[in-house]
Amino acid sequence: MTILLYAIRRLVQAVPVVLLIMVGTFLLLHLAPGDIVDALVGDMGGADAAYIARLRAEYGLDEPVWVQLWIYMGKLLTFDFGWSFVHEQPVSVILFDRLGTTLLLMITSLSFAFSIGVALGAIAARRAYSLTDNIISTLGLIFYATPSFFLGLMFIVLFSVKLGWFPVGGVQTIGSFYTGWDRVIDIARHLVLPTASLSLIFLAFYLRLMRATVLEVAELDFVRTARAKGAAEGRLMIHHIMRNALLPVVTLFGLQFSTLLGGAVVVETIFSLPGLGQLAYQAVTQRDMNVLMGIVFLSSILVVVVNFLVDLLYARIDARIELT
Repeated sequence: MTILLYAIRRLVQAVPVVLLIMVGTFLLLHLAPGDIVDALVGDMGGADAAYIARLRAEYGLDEPVWVQLWIYMGKLLTFDFGWSFVHEQPVSVILFDRLGTTLLLMITSLSFAFSIGVALGAIAARRAYSLTDNIISTLGLIFYATPSFFLGLMFIVLFSVKLGWFPVGGVQTIGSFYTGWDRVIDIARHLVLPTASLSLIFLAFYLRLMRATVLEVAELDFVRTARAKGAAEGRLMIHHIMRNALLPVVTLFGLQFSTLLGGAVVVETIFSLPGLGQLAYQAVTQRDMNVLMGIVFLSSILVVVVNFLVDLLYARIDARIELT
């Protein structure tokens, strides 16, 4: 019952936040030069002024901005994302066709970065200032300083072009018609390089933060007391140090989810993954505002949901935290 009331309150708080994001995005997009009509006319090689005016009237772009905003927000409240004049489909159909690929990429990337980063950070802290710590910290610094687009390109050159271990791009082999586990393995092979490109920089964040937090928690009084009472080092590390050191790392996990959405735009474009990131890039270049607004809306909802789950995880890790 407590979780239900907490979820309802967070939902009520999230509604004005999402609406403000949508209004701000709508106004910013209209401040940018060009629109869908300019993109369509450019693809056609030009058109006369009368035809351009007729297109603007047909798409509702001849109305004042505040009228267009009022109409769009009214449709959004009924979860009508509008029509894509580029793809000639409802925006909702396009978004949900692409959502699965982006979620799969983000879940695998965050899971890999979080688990490996936390493990390496704990190992580095337990062997602080040793050769192992220096190697892990140096790797973390390299990952942190290397952009994801550069990693992606280098991975393609090395592992796809030179060695031929993994596919160059796409989410599955075209024309393979795999089913069952063969299809799962095929998709997994296609996601290895994109996941590595997207996750390594985030792995470096978790590694460095976990190392610093473990070193800090290990010097606190309750750890010294447990050690003085004869607690085994393994139990001390898992039940006392790690549990408390995870709190700031979990916070970073929630904050970086939105950053990961931005990184997915670059990675999906490089590896030709049919996800929301690649769709957002195409929507910007083609001035497909309805699609771009739909992506922003979905991204906002995902960030709200993830932060809600992070708060629940907080309460699960630390019993002192209450959901109020």
